[in-house]
Amino acid sequence: MNGTNYLSWNKNQHIPRYCGSCWAQGTTSAIADRFNIMNKLSTTTPVSIDAQVVVNAQAGGSCDGGNPGQVYQYAHDEGLVDGTCEQYVAYNLQAEISPITTCKDCTWPPPPAGEDGQDKCWAVTPAARYYISDYYSVRGADKMKAEIAANGPISCGIHVSDAFLAYDPTKNNGIYSEKVRFPMINHEISVTGYGYDEELKEGFWWGRNSWGTYWGIDGFFKMKMGGDGLGIETDCVAGLPTYTKPTEKNATQAIFTQ
Repeated sequence: MNGTNYLSWNKNQHIPRYCGSCWAQGTTSAIADRFNIMNKLSTTTPVSIDAQVVVNAQAGGSCDGGNPGQVYQYAHDEGLVDGTCEQYVAYNLQAEISPITTCKDCTWPPPPAGEDGQDKCWAVTPAARYYISDYYSVRGADKMKAEIAANGPISCGIHVSDAFLAYDPTKNNGIYSEKVRFPMINHEISVTGYGYDEELKEGFWWGRNSWGTYWGIDGFFKMKMGGDGLGIETDCVAGLPTYTKPTEKNATQAIFTQ
């Protein structure tokens, strides 16, 4: 925005193994970016929020898919933690969530092969809790643009097709479109902005995926605005960041698995 990059870093939800945690990745990505906007990048490093802790807490789902709206509810009720609190392991927690599975540190020496070394780790207090004071559904191009312009990135569901998996940013100036008669939302991404291609006379969304920076445009993609966009304008969620724990609110319902 005006030459300043407020984005947290891109991630790959499938490293070190396949994990259907898009519902946690797309939401925490958008929320972290909104904290960076709110803070005006005043923190020592840009805010990044830990998606593995969201999976550990089953705050909407697991590596088998989940509900993005419930991440906002968890952020509202419990608060999210910094991306340095837990290593992303792309794996479902095999025990109840606890302080050590929310934020920890470990010490020397490295464990022998075949051991996890968790006996040399201990729980630490997160430096901050990242809350959402209010969250709401956003649908339609005009409302999406207004929300992004006012408050920053939003998390949105899309219909991932085989063709989208093979997205080629060298075609059509990188703007992807596909006619799907009945889009079935199965993946969550973050919409970070929008633009207009003067050559094609076509508006587009800037989307951020969670499949690594080698995919698409360094992990990003452009999606056609106004139709044939894999349902990107039909099911989005946005939330307002705060460091103060708010009062209770209900979440939306949708299951995304990719």
